[in-house]
Amino acid sequence: MRPLASVPKVPRVGFVSLGCPKALVDSERILTELRAQGYAIAPDYAGSDMVIVNTCGFIGAAVEESLQAIGEALAENGKVIVTGCLGAKGTIVRDSFPQLLAVTGPHATAEVMQAVHAHLPRPHDPFVDLVPAQPRVPAHGIRLTPRHYAYLKISEGCNHRCTFCIIPSMRGDLVSRPVGEVLQEAENLARAGVKELLVISQDTSAYGVDVRYRTGFWGGRPVKTRMTELVQALASFGIWVRLHYVYPYPHVDEVIPLMAQGRLLPYLDVPFQHASPRILRLMKRPASAENTLARIRAWREICPELTIRSTFIAGFPGETEAEFEQLLEFLVEAQLDRVGCFAYSPVEGAAANELPGALPDEVREARRARLMQLQAKISAQRLQRKVGSTQQVLIDTVEGTRAVGRSHADAPEIDGVVHVSRAAGAQPGDLVAVRITRADEHDLYGQRTS
Repeated sequence: MRPLASVPKVPRVGFVSLGCPKALVDSERILTELRAQGYAIAPDYAGSDMVIVNTCGFIGAAVEESLQAIGEALAENGKVIVTGCLGAKGTIVRDSFPQLLAVTGPHATAEVMQAVHAHLPRPHDPFVDLVPAQPRVPAHGIRLTPRHYAYLKISEGCNHRCTFCIIPSMRGDLVSRPVGEVLQEAENLARAGVKELLVISQDTSAYGVDVRYRTGFWGGRPVKTRMTELVQALASFGIWVRLHYVYPYPHVDEVIPLMAQGRLLPYLDVPFQHASPRILRLMKRPASAENTLARIRAWREICPELTIRSTFIAGFPGETEAEFEQLLEFLVEAQLDRVGCFAYSPVEGAAANELPGALPDEVREARRARLMQLQAKISAQRLQRKVGSTQQVLIDTVEGTRAVGRSHADAPEIDGVVHVSRAAGAQPGDLVAVRITRADEHDLYGQRTS
């Protein structure tokens, strides 16, 4: 009998993913395409025929981390493709590492796959090419998050030109994904067991602006390409839906009643960045003329359980001590639940670098520290109010009789957590009731009651 042809070695690709959740979604798409085309994903450099590094290039620390990761991959493996935001920042990557196989910008799955094909061809096997590779790639694609939550990216790019930001130069102008495509992806994820969808983009509130909110179709039904209609449809899946990167445009008011009704998580991630009207104008922030405190009060009147998280920049060029104090006063008035703050960092290519009045590093850092010290007190006071209440908690990890999870107020990896005792038998992805017994500046502690 004629011997069977030997099975060719499956090419193996290593992967390093850096940066924000939007970059994580890009990584998931590339990994899904690799698996769909028959490549294996290697867990380490030594077992890889090639390595792909998805980079971040937003601030100096991220650039440095990305360059270090590229250098490590080259030293350990030698065959490296670079993609992501740093790849779109001029020639910095090529100048630093001329031996790279290829360099692309962000959301460039097709270009990455072309480079992979050029340097690590997919093996052809006439006996199995028509049979899906095992294990099969699921309908929702490969994910880098735990099974029970997933990021849902609804658009690419941004139409704003904030002076401290270079995202549009790396990711381009706003391009909204077709609403039917977004909802089909969300439906696939829900069917696969996802309990929480985290809606992300550069500007979630602007979804559909580029296509003039045209009507799309999902399940044979018309759906407008707009944030309100999108989240109304997402709410129909009966799982947690959390909104990130929401600018405070007037139509954001339309989703607050959905939160009050329990159809949407009462959580808004709104990057306010500052409170001084002059600084906001220098930043060229959208909605800079809005009465933010009045808007927050109105939201909380409709939905008292609303959690608001935000980010701020301390020490922006020209920021006076009085303007910084204005920002601190805003925090006291706004009583935001979750806050992150960055000391202003000059980003190569950002227009803000040309503004007069650059502040010394020590002043910027001191202001950041003062802001975070104030916010820690605010956060501790707000969390203390939850002691004695019962919260629904989505379990992330379990160890023995203890678990760690998140309430509606906690986005993964950026907010606090809930430490749960008496959690024997709980599994990641379970929704459990927890009676809160104590709180600190960031986290809650409690006992499982169901």
